[in-house]
Amino acid sequence: MFKKVAPYIGKYKKYMIWAAVMMCIGIIANVIPYFFLYQIIAPLLRGEHIDASYILIRVAAIAVCEIVYSFAYVKGLTFSHISAYNTLKNLRVSLQGKLEKQPLGNIKELGTGRIKKVFTDDIDQIEILLAHAIPEGIANTLIPAIIITLMFVVEWRLGLLALVPIVIGMFAMKMLMKAGMSKMQSYYESAARMNNTIIEYVNGMEVVKVFNKDGDSYKRFGDVVRSYRDFTIEWYKVCWPWMAVYTSVLPCLVLLMLPFGSMMVLGGTIALEKMVLVFCMTFAVGPSLLKALNFAGKFPQLEYKISELETIMNHPPLKEGTASFTGKNNDVEFKDVHFAYDNKEVIHGANLSLKQGSTTAIVGESGSGKSTLAKLLVHYYDIDSGNITIGGQDITDMSLACLNDRVAFVSQEQFLFNTTLYENILIGKPSATKEEVLDAAKRAQCEEFLLRLPEGINTRAGDGGKQLSGGERQRISLARAILKNAPIIVLDEATAFMDPENEEKMNAALDEIIKDKTVLVIAHRLSTIKNADSICVMRDGDCIAVGTHDKLLGDCDEYRKLWEASVSASTWKIKEA
Repeated sequence: MFKKVAPYIGKYKKYMIWAAVMMCIGIIANVIPYFFLYQIIAPLLRGEHIDASYILIRVAAIAVCEIVYSFAYVKGLTFSHISAYNTLKNLRVSLQGKLEKQPLGNIKELGTGRIKKVFTDDIDQIEILLAHAIPEGIANTLIPAIIITLMFVVEWRLGLLALVPIVIGMFAMKMLMKAGMSKMQSYYESAARMNNTIIEYVNGMEVVKVFNKDGDSYKRFGDVVRSYRDFTIEWYKVCWPWMAVYTSVLPCLVLLMLPFGSMMVLGGTIALEKMVLVFCMTFAVGPSLLKALNFAGKFPQLEYKISELETIMNHPPLKEGTASFTGKNNDVEFKDVHFAYDNKEVIHGANLSLKQGSTTAIVGESGSGKSTLAKLLVHYYDIDSGNITIGGQDITDMSLACLNDRVAFVSQEQFLFNTTLYENILIGKPSATKEEVLDAAKRAQCEEFLLRLPEGINTRAGDGGKQLSGGERQRISLARAILKNAPIIVLDEATAFMDPENEEKMNAALDEIIKDKTVLVIAHRLSTIKNADSICVMRDGDCIAVGTHDKLLGDCDEYRKLWEASVSASTWKIKEA
């Protein structure tokens, strides 16, 4: 378990050690009063006269011990929390580093709900294990072990009698952990299913309401919640009997010692003072031992949680080089590209050339592989075989930062951060001047809606850009791409939010982006790309034809069918009654 934690504790290991030391001091300070108590009781048992000062000194010593205990325990918790929260920080940073190197496609597959749970909920649950279970567990195990040893020194027979409840309690604890571990993975899987279903239920509320699916959706929601409840209760039913045994037996070390020890005292084989001393010791052992064993049950959880976190982020990282761009030009070449998704090949040996300064469109039915091919250029995934080059240089030889400088990707779903529109555009080029940002916004046709916003370009976008319409969000993302000024542009359904009122503005913005660039366009509306320099027709992951609009109309049945469907869709309207 400590091997799992050690890499993330790093230089804060010393705080964890100091936390354990201070906890030990605190527990010792909490144990010593029982010896002072014995010093008060022992003379009374012998019939000796003791004055008030003798008692007051020991009472004062007990008070000092409690103060030392409080100080040491608080100090120990301070150290343990410094170590714990810095360990959680290191864990999050480590996971973030792994996440950054993951293919973007894999990140999207995980989903925001799962990633949020990993980075917040799951890691936060580790805090109590690090801040309490490790230092307190060590202290509450070490001190009882020392005291039990002292019991054997005082009177070994009483020590043996005190050990019996400990053995019974340890056996019950072992059985409890065995029962718990056997169902731990299933428990967490059940919790994950419930979490994902709740997120889906909330996110899909609009669809549920519009299509009157409240009953179906709530049934699925209720089934998953009830399944989690039933599983948890069944798990606890297995654990509860063993939990009852060790929680009731462990604190009662006098269970056998009191009756059998009393018989030995009456028989004259053991001095009453020794029995009283060992009796006082048991009060110091029971609570600490119970707390230690309670923490012991959490150690497997710590190992499991860290292993689970690492497994989630354990996808092979993207193949990334370290070289800067050394290509001859901005020509893009797909050479016999094969790519499989979930072990099913979706791109079958694609070959496509994009000449510098030209516009190439990819068309095809839904599921034909258009967007996948475009995303491979921006390195969403690693290809299985073949090559994608820019100016003759393989994109996997470049660093991701270098590749991102060469290629701008504009999709139909552009995310805006909940900061100002100015700062959202600035992402395209963080070193840009204010004048450059404003010019990019103007060229992206944003002025019209920026003027009516209360704070103009300094208006906050809201969560995910909710303060803007779909078309307005799209134009902010286009301004971002204009500011970036990358020599290669990928437009994946970038005109998805185009409406008749904004069509002219969107087209003007797109013209600004693609001017003198190498452009790859994915579009369902074929009318928007009929003037492209080259059009690639895809079907079931294959590039079946490449040519101009006029050439493909004459030579390619697939393209002709797509064009006719596009024309038919553009002229469709609701019939008058």
